[in-house]
Amino acid sequence: MLTSHFASFLIVASNPGPLSYFAQSNLAGKVIIFILIICSFIAWSVMLGKWMELSKMIQLNRRFERSASKESHLLALDPAKLTKSKAPYAVLTSDAITAFFRYGGREVSTDVQRTALRIGHVENALQRAVAEQTVRYESKMVVLGSIVTGAPFLGLLGTVWGVMDAFGGLIGSSSATLQSLAPGVSGALLTTVAGLIVAIPSVFGYNFLLQSTKTAMVELENYASTVADRIELEAQAAAVGED
Repeated sequence: MLTSHFASFLIVASNPGPLSYFAQSNLAGKVIIFILIICSFIAWSVMLGKWMELSKMIQLNRRFERSASKESHLLALDPAKLTKSKAPYAVLTSDAITAFFRYGGREVSTDVQRTALRIGHVENALQRAVAEQTVRYESKMVVLGSIVTGAPFLGLLGTVWGVMDAFGGLIGSSSATLQSLAPGVSGALLTTVAGLIVAIPSVFGYNFLLQSTKTAMVELENYASTVADRIELEAQAAAVGED
């Protein structure tokens, strides 16, 4: 019984592993594997960095939203102080207030037509601010998406190239055996495995980050609409002399 276990251990230990497969790969396969390793490092850095960035922005947004909800008048806030905050909500609020007072100075006019014109400026400014923050939310996602799409194809390229070289090496040989073909094919298949190892965690991370980004952008648009409504109500109240 002990002898059979020892024999099984020797068989497993003697089996070739990924390192031997890498040594049996052709030059193109080795280069592609190195490229995939670099892509893996980039993908993990982007996923972790993007997750931390989104978490921080969401936290800052919620903190600013709680603070802004306690203010009775958004128009009384100082846009210069708001721009110092890194929260996207603060940037939207600052742009909206600045746009409102850009036409007519710092006074809240009682003229209904001028108030309507100001509200139009506010809505346009909020649209631009939302577009700018959307770019900020979606930053680096293109890099991660490219790795998700490209890694399997790079692996497939290395496999096809390696198999082509393995069969090409048998040209002119009087006898082609499985033993002579197996090393080249094993090395070629390693690139496909490497491509999948890079792509599989990347696609899960990409989908998670994409959904989180979409949710954050919807919340951003909702907040922009809330800011526009609050400023319009405050301006209308001032125009009719209620405030």
